[in-house]
Amino acid sequence: MTKKPNIVFIMADDHASKAISCYGAGINKTPNLDRLADEGMRFDHCYVTNSICTPSRAAILTGTYNHVNCVTTLDTHIDNRLPNVAKHLRTGGYQTAIIGKWHLGEGGQHEPTGFDFWSVLPGQGEYFDPLMIEMGEEIEVPGYATDVITDKSLDWLEQRDESKPFFLMCHHKAPHREWEPHPKNRGLYQEDIAIPETFDDDYKNRAKAASEAKMRIKDDMKYADLGLVQPEGGSEVGERTMRSSTNRKVPNPEDVSGLKLIDKDTGEVFTFKSQEELSHFKYQRYLKRYLRTIESIDESVGRVLDYLDENGLADNTIVIYTSDQGFFLGEHGWFDKRFMYEESFQMPFMIRYPEEIKPGEICKNVVCNVDFAPTFLDLAGLTIPSYMQGKSFRGILNNNESGEWSDVAYHRYWMHRDPDHNAYSHYGIRNQRYKLIYWYNEGYDLPGTNHGGEDREWELFDCEQDPLELFSVYADPAYADVVADMTLQLERKMVEIGDEPEHPRAVA
Repeated sequence: MTKKPNIVFIMADDHASKAISCYGAGINKTPNLDRLADEGMRFDHCYVTNSICTPSRAAILTGTYNHVNCVTTLDTHIDNRLPNVAKHLRTGGYQTAIIGKWHLGEGGQHEPTGFDFWSVLPGQGEYFDPLMIEMGEEIEVPGYATDVITDKSLDWLEQRDESKPFFLMCHHKAPHREWEPHPKNRGLYQEDIAIPETFDDDYKNRAKAASEAKMRIKDDMKYADLGLVQPEGGSEVGERTMRSSTNRKVPNPEDVSGLKLIDKDTGEVFTFKSQEELSHFKYQRYLKRYLRTIESIDESVGRVLDYLDENGLADNTIVIYTSDQGFFLGEHGWFDKRFMYEESFQMPFMIRYPEEIKPGEICKNVVCNVDFAPTFLDLAGLTIPSYMQGKSFRGILNNNESGEWSDVAYHRYWMHRDPDHNAYSHYGIRNQRYKLIYWYNEGYDLPGTNHGGEDREWELFDCEQDPLELFSVYADPAYADVVADMTLQLERKMVEIGDEPEHPRAVA
């Protein structure tokens, strides 16, 4: 009888692929994360079905799309009576645990089920001395959140029943906003980081949604995001730099000569000669804090890999690293996620399993987070239940070949024009070359936000010719056949998964 493999699923929050060095962007170094890719497989086209924390986590846990599991927004929480992958694994002989960020609701029918042990952060959780809900009891744990979650994960592994295979979900809070690094890492990344070429995007040649979003580093970041405190004196010295947090107008926002910003940790004072200098400061401040926070994640992954090595578990343990979605790191001038544009849509995904995956493999097939649960069950030798809408990609791991695999990813974002980000609701598909997006702009979670047809728009991007997604070619006659084909693929996908279209249907 073949021994069932252990599964360690490590997930960060808002970790962009670009901020993992094996993906080649060159902005930071993550040697322990790179080790997973070097010893296993890196996926270059892993996508989220809804680029926001809570819905993504529900899709991963249940193997279903959000219109099925009913977790469509940050405020719609999971019904823990639903079946999930942990329940199936436990029934199949696994011992199970989830430690860290849950973010699918608290108490009653929202707390974790299917786990022998759980210790989770309430809501977003805190970076320092976090409160945790452990098996229904609230506790406060001293230390830095990434270290706390890692310590608890390793403690659980140490105390496990060694006669059973294990499934561990280690879910980090980092690098979620407001990007608070461990004190020992605050001095990293002193040199300036290259600014993305789309940082000063003018949002032309695309849907209205791009220009309307309130996710701009230049205008929409707050003091806490940048590790700053507001000086006394209001708009005369600093308040105007975070206009979105106050919605106040100042006489001359271009004049920054009297502006002072103060580092909340060191008290260092920053002044500026121009808006351009201020924008550069914000970008560098944001990126460096974000990358310093990731440093602890990389250290954590190294500790887990070392534990598996030291305890003779590495060969029979599947280790996965991913994020609940992508994140904008200044591309198009943005931070945050939500959109189906590539930086937000793409999830990092690396997997190591010596029994089935050759070292150093790179997968170009399109997979989605809804495919994770059936893949776990397949690798565990268990039956994939009929309700799961994702597909196991175990065959890709074995052969790095697609076989009958369908290279189409579906995405739907439901939170129309949320007050903090003003991101429009939309859905669409991406295949190997093209991306089709329909901005239908109707709020399902906010009553009275139906804007009708005036804001409804289509976009088509040729990701091969325009990888930065600067020019929608939906109206270009040269792409008419592509539009027709992609629209048909979209409609077929929506029929397949049972989601209801909002766009006028193509004539059959």
